[in-house]
Amino acid sequence: MPKKRDIVVVYLLTFITLGIYGIYWSVQTKEEINKLGGDIPTAWLLIVPIANIYWLYKYADSFSNKVKKDKNGLLWFIVFWFVAIIMPAIVQSELNKIAEKGQK
Repeated sequence: MPKKRDIVVVYLLTFITLGIYGIYWSVQTKEEINKLGGDIPTAWLLIVPIANIYWLYKYADSFSNKVKKDKNGLLWFIVFWFVAIIMPAIVQSELNKIAEKGQK
C-alpha cells in the first residue's frame, strides 16, 4: 500500500537536503510501485550514467501501467525526462489517491 505524503513537503525536503531526499523518495516510491506489480529495477542504477535513463524509463512504464493504468509508459518517460521538476508531484498525487482508497 503506498504511503500518503504531502507533495509540498516532498519538494521542501528535496530542496533543503540538496536533492538527497529526492533520491530517497524515488527509492521509496519505486518500492511502492513494485508492490503494486511494477517492474522497476534496483535503485542503484540511479547513480550509474546511462543506466539511470533505463531506470527512469522502467519507473515511468511501471507508473503508467500499475498506477495510472493508461499504458502510456513512453509518454510518461518523455514527460519525466524533459519536465523532471513536476515528476514528484504527478507520481505522489497518484500514489496518494491509491493510499486514500486503501484507507477507506
